[in-house]
Amino acid sequence: MRLCGKANFLTTFVAMEENEMPAKEPCWFEAWFDSPFYHLLYKNRNEEEAQFFIDNLVKKLDLKKGAKILDLACGKGRHAIHLNSLGCDVTGIDLSEESINIAKKAENTTLAFFVHDMRELYWSNYYDCILNLFTSFGYFDDENDNLKTLQSVYDSLKPGGAFVIDFFNAAKVERELIAAEIVTADDTEFHISRQIKDGYIIKDIEVRTGEKVQHFMEKVQLLQPEHFRKWFAATGFEIINVWGDYSLNEFNSETSNRLIITVRK
Repeated sequence: MRLCGKANFLTTFVAMEENEMPAKEPCWFEAWFDSPFYHLLYKNRNEEEAQFFIDNLVKKLDLKKGAKILDLACGKGRHAIHLNSLGCDVTGIDLSEESINIAKKAENTTLAFFVHDMRELYWSNYYDCILNLFTSFGYFDDENDNLKTLQSVYDSLKPGGAFVIDFFNAAKVERELIAAEIVTADDTEFHISRQIKDGYIIKDIEVRTGEKVQHFMEKVQLLQPEHFRKWFAATGFEIINVWGDYSLNEFNSETSNRLIITVRK
């Protein structure tokens, strides 16, 4: 079901004639994450960095072999796949069918991927640990959707289970924002512009392939530590650690690149 966008008058009229709900335009993340251009733009993500981060988390959280892990908004599964290689029983979920189709190529008896909306409960009281990594949060226009997501995380964890969210350091991003750049990948040019508006970082992405031009958008909330503290308190989580990088050093609002928070049910 599409959850945002407005249908035009004609669509509404036809739907009413057919006694059906009008079709809605996809949210930016539904359109962009399922686009082949998304995978092209970000094709060179650092696999070694992702594995380094996961190795550190496994040690810090003392995750044993056989631990049941949920990778929330898993993308193509790079974190989940490495977790599984360390002996964990991993489920990855993502709203993007395209990403899940790619991730499924790595499935085995202890690694599975499914299309699922992270706002909805996946499996009650089942997981030892849930991960939400690489800024896979803050996409929604309604704050209640953030709370709904965190509540579904809480309900999915076993008592004592841990949740790790990896977000950018909003204060540093705001100070160092790159207003515009051009990225070339294969025969495609990405003309990217960024602005901060109404509490969001909005990235306009113009995709040029030959004479064809298409437009996409990324829109992520500038979430500060206090936002997360408020939401975690509201859902019943206890904050355990706040780190600022993938080496799991202490968070510093001035210098840290990441905001990584670990909480426990």
